[in-house]
Amino acid sequence: MARQFYVYIMTNERNTVLYTGVTNDLKRRAYQHREELIEEFTKRYRVHKLIYYEIAENPYAAISREKQIKCGSRADKLKLIDQFNPKWVDLYDALRISNVVIARSEATKQSRFCVETAH
Repeated sequence: MARQFYVYIMTNERNTVLYTGVTNDLKRRAYQHREELIEEFTKRYRVHKLIYYEIAENPYAAISREKQIKCGSRADKLKLIDQFNPKWVDLYDALRISNVVIARSEATKQSRFCVETAH
């Protein structure tokens, strides 16, 4: 089986903070967020709940998609989450009990580009 890469969004208990990241091991990364093993942002804002993820074929596609999501508006992120996980349930428990992640978001078929500028 080919290695998979994931773009994911985590939130806090009240769903007010959104954190977008990329990883090659979604279960491990979500666990690190939940247990506050990641310093800085995750610990400060208590970003423990996995609410969205996509599968990418390679690390370049995953990083590109992560940048796309990050530079989108909050409204764009909310729409993405609502389409994938309308009740905003924590997806970590489903990952923990499954050996293979099989869900794939339709959002991976959409393309949206943004340009980041240096200041």
